[in-house]
Amino acid sequence: MSEDPTQLNPPINLPRHVAIVMDGNGRWAKARNMPRLAGHRKGVNAVRAVVECAGETGIPNLSLFAFSSENWNRPEAEVGGLMSLFMTALTKEVDELQKVGVRLRMAGETSRFSPDLRRQMEIAEKQTAEGTRLNLNICINYGGRWDIVNACRQIVSQGIAPDKIDEKLFSQYLQVPDSGDVDLMIRSGGESRISNFFLWQDAYAELYFTPVLWPDFGKKDFLEALQWYAHRQRRFGKTGDQVQQPN
Repeated sequence: MSEDPTQLNPPINLPRHVAIVMDGNGRWAKARNMPRLAGHRKGVNAVRAVVECAGETGIPNLSLFAFSSENWNRPEAEVGGLMSLFMTALTKEVDELQKVGVRLRMAGETSRFSPDLRRQMEIAEKQTAEGTRLNLNICINYGGRWDIVNACRQIVSQGIAPDKIDEKLFSQYLQVPDSGDVDLMIRSGGESRISNFFLWQDAYAELYFTPVLWPDFGKKDFLEALQWYAHRQRRFGKTGDQVQQPN
């Protein structure tokens, strides 16, 4: 089937915020007797395809789980290769992202990265800051529990009275608050878990799990997830007869 999005009609009922756990790079490489890093390199193509498709279909917010706080436990060579890959991707892609109106933002505890990588992240964020077509959040050294604890620390440090704290205020102290709650969470690679990603923001997300390994994930797969979402009945605690049926 063609991956040209013009050959597949995107649904009318689109999510405003899509988050993706990009899983399966290592298994993709292993199946081909290649080093794990080869799978990560191939996965960059899938990132490019999904970002393009999100922009083409009109999704305003896309968050990608690029590197979790637990990923530091992987072999040193793999972690080092990933850091190099991040640097290369940021350097090569930022001009095109700016050109097509993508605003790039980093979510996570970035202080652990090298000064050069942090500097390149800042350059990319500043260069794309005026983008209005798509907010692209790259979650790097991110963990959902860390995000919640970090928000609590900020609130405490600012001396906000307990009776002033509600869900709306708390959400403003989480990472990329202007992207809002996640509507659709996609996980590639066949696993059925969210792996400490956006724990607060996923409260009412529709969870879509696909066996497709991330390096093989393309526009067609992304559009299939959007079509699946369009037919979900989102209740938010209401009964079925209280909810407007999806198109």
